[in-house]
Amino acid sequence: MNPVQDKEIKETRIEKRSDSSEVMSTFIKYAAYLIIFFGVLIFLVKYVFPMF
Repeated sequence: MNPVQDKEIKETRIEKRSDSSEVMSTFIKYAAYLIIFFGVLIFLVKYVFPMF
């Protein structure tokens, strides 16, 4: 027997699925985090740091 013919060929297919509503909700969540973060930074720079 030929060793090349004895080997089993295993094929795996990977399908990429993306739910657009999940992607959009994640984007909105991180955008809100950024807005809050920059809001806190602006507050610190304008009101807290000038006190020192």
